[in-house]
Amino acid sequence: MSKATTVSEFYKEIDQLIPEPVQKEIGHFNLFKTAELYRSKSGSMPYNRRSYYKISLILGKNRAEYADQVIDIEHNALLFATPLIPYNYEPLDENQAGFFCIFSEDFLTQDNSGIRLKELPVFKPGGSPIFFLTDAQIAEVKVLFDKMFREIESDYAYKYDLLRNYVIELIHFGQKLQPATSLFTETNAYNRVSSLFIELLERQFPIEPPHQKLAFRSAKDYADQLSIHVNYLNKVLKEITGKTTTELISDRIVKESKILLKHTDWNVSEIAYSLGFEEPSHFNNLFKKHTSLSPRAFRV
Repeated sequence: MSKATTVSEFYKEIDQLIPEPVQKEIGHFNLFKTAELYRSKSGSMPYNRRSYYKISLILGKNRAEYADQVIDIEHNALLFATPLIPYNYEPLDENQAGFFCIFSEDFLTQDNSGIRLKELPVFKPGGSPIFFLTDAQIAEVKVLFDKMFREIESDYAYKYDLLRNYVIELIHFGQKLQPATSLFTETNAYNRVSSLFIELLERQFPIEPPHQKLAFRSAKDYADQLSIHVNYLNKVLKEITGKTTTELISDRIVKESKILLKHTDWNVSEIAYSLGFEEPSHFNNLFKKHTSLSPRAFRV
């Protein structure tokens, strides 16, 4: 799997010059109309991580790949993409419309926005980043994008402050589409431990060079890192997620292995090693237990 696509590489992909930065401390932000890019290019995009955040209103029939998920978009969707997760979406017809914005992490910092991007539910790994919209919801999102297009073309000295507010409003719009339970703030000890475990687990991914290897593989490895007893970690995760520590680790490893099998040319032994297996047969057994297929059969 290649490294994350940078902002500069994105502009090369769409055959446009990167805009001159107004002020370095602003970070990068820009807006695009999907139909214009679709007419000038094939419309397809590589499956990869990006070094920037992206929010897309997708109007038209598409197939989205996000991590190990394949999601068919029949008419419309709102997609929130994070630098942590590889993704793409492929147009399945010529009736492509919609809009998207991209922005760097320093465009929305805690200092200038009051939010922490990586902690927002719509950008958390393992969440639901794609939402199907009603006609009324599409109209609301279009209003926000229209405001952003008008503002970015204006000469207003503080236009990037306004654009930042519109992006935050768009993020909150998406988060209100999520189940209420996913928006609860972690306040008790169990939720705190669970959150720290998931963060530590996700920090090991994605696997990029074949020689990269997971640092933590067992429930005890994670418990030691969190300075708690492994039995307590198991109790917490079982209470919060319904799964044991080992089950959650295995689920995440299988998820990553599907991505590597589908989107790299690494052999099964290389993938097994990078995921912490000294013996490929142990990896094969885990993969088959979760998918009912061998790694080689899944790759075909």
